[in-house]
Amino acid sequence: MLIFERDIAIDVGTSTTLMFAQGKGIVLREPTVVAVDKYTGQLLKVGQEAQRMLGRTPANVVAIHPIRSGVISDYDMTVAMLSEFVKKVTSFSLFKPRMLITVPGSISGVEERAMIDATVEAGARKVYLAESSLATATGAGVDISKPDGHMVIDIGSGKTDVAVVSLGGVVESRSIKTAGTAYDEAIVRYIRSKYNVIIGLRTAEELKRSIGGIIRRDDAGVEEVKGRCLATGMPKTVNITSAELAEVMVEPTKKILEAVHIVLERTPPELVGDIARNGITMSGGGSMLYGLDKLIARDTGIPTIVVDDALSCTAYGAGRMLGNLDHMEDGMINIARKRQLKG
Repeated sequence: MLIFERDIAIDVGTSTTLMFAQGKGIVLREPTVVAVDKYTGQLLKVGQEAQRMLGRTPANVVAIHPIRSGVISDYDMTVAMLSEFVKKVTSFSLFKPRMLITVPGSISGVEERAMIDATVEAGARKVYLAESSLATATGAGVDISKPDGHMVIDIGSGKTDVAVVSLGGVVESRSIKTAGTAYDEAIVRYIRSKYNVIIGLRTAEELKRSIGGIIRRDDAGVEEVKGRCLATGMPKTVNITSAELAEVMVEPTKKILEAVHIVLERTPPELVGDIARNGITMSGGGSMLYGLDKLIARDTGIPTIVVDDALSCTAYGAGRMLGNLDHMEDGMINIARKRQLKG
């Protein structure tokens, strides 16, 4: 009897990669970043170790995010990163595991092929691509095989996916590049413009989490932020309020709301009725921004909730899909847009 490695589901995000091993659950959660010597091209560190090097490295060491908005931006670095991650979660085996990897619904054929090839090079025996919206819905506990419409909004770091799922497929979807990082960038621009101080994206993200919100937070007041003064080049501290950040976050939020409206307008009326009854489900790190779920509910008139484990929802959903790989292979059920490559 041949014994194969456990099947693995991978949720590769712009900022974080999660791996789910069948029978084990989530076995890896690492930043989607690699540290490279820019002169030699040598890979130095990946994941957490590379993240710790950000902003603290010599001039010859650069950090690369090989995944942008759910698709590959640097093929070689993606292969190197995935290879290291796969080594961490698998034991030595003559038989490679099958892997299911989540991708945005807007992915092109060329991007699909690149993702498949990179995953095979990283150690997969066969590769399956699943639309992230289906994985998110599955992770949220939705039975996607039923003829019942559900809307899911997955707000990651580099992209926001808005989709309506029913009967095991995506009925209507829209993917935009306005997501968590867009809020961080807006905060950086605001502080530079108003206070003449430069801060980094990591500082902006910490500020967003501590006192940031779509609406003013009663539980948050003023936060001290340290940066570099543009005029003197010296360190400078400024005080930022929750009310200020609420104004800064208006523009990115408008783009997300616009995507939600477009998807609802294109959805068949019967499914819109289902969504009104079932509500909107939100996941991803960006969905945890204070007040965003309330604003979407108020704007659409549809109850909106954020799943309990918003950061891991898509990975858990992809993990549940692993149990259906044999059926997918036989073409019996269509729960994912499958692409196979036999090694």
